[in-house]
Amino acid sequence: MLSSYQDRVLTCKDCGNQFVFTAGEQEFFAARGLMHAPGRCPTCRAARKARNGTDGHGNYDNGGRAARGQRELYATVCSNCGKEALVPFVPRGDKPVYCSSCYEQIRSYR
Repeated sequence: MLSSYQDRVLTCKDCGNQFVFTAGEQEFFAARGLMHAPGRCPTCRAARKARNGTDGHGNYDNGGRAARGQRELYATVCSNCGKEALVPFVPRGDKPVYCSSCYEQIRSYR
């Protein structure tokens, strides 16, 4: 079956260079419901992706999590086994806090 798409020459809105939006790319976009042609050339798209930490469509490339610095951990004592535990929140004292292994055991019972 012949494709109704034809290669199109577009101008990048970042660098001003022309690039080809191929018939195959147009078909790919249409199959995924994307209605607009890309506004950036492949080089500028890759640079923007690297700069933003996303795949170019707003999706984080960090396993689905926002790129961020190292998470601060707080030392406390596990309410179950009494060993030292590091947790990503400030323990308030009014609720039990568990080390990761005790937390997994307790969570599996639910």
